[in-house]
Amino acid sequence: MSRQVFCRKYQMEMEGLDFAPFPGAKGQEFFENVSKQAWQEWLQHQTTLINEKRLNVFEPEAKKFLEEQREKFFNNDESVEKAEGWKPE
Repeated sequence: MSRQVFCRKYQMEMEGLDFAPFPGAKGQEFFENVSKQAWQEWLQHQTTLINEKRLNVFEPEAKKFLEEQREKFFNNDESVEKAEGWKPE
């Protein structure tokens, strides 16, 4: 049986991640509070942001922007950035 977590994005019990997505306390927090589905959706959204906004993920400003957007995404904040001209299917 898969590990279950109370997903902070969907506010319900869902299948959890198999491992922390990155090291440290923040990675552990996501491991304990974010579902596998929500994490996959974030990765897709992050990729869209990187491509559409032409972000260089090695630049500190881009990293900070993505960290802020990640928090907004998982907190269902209405101000999360959307790629201009992008329409979900």
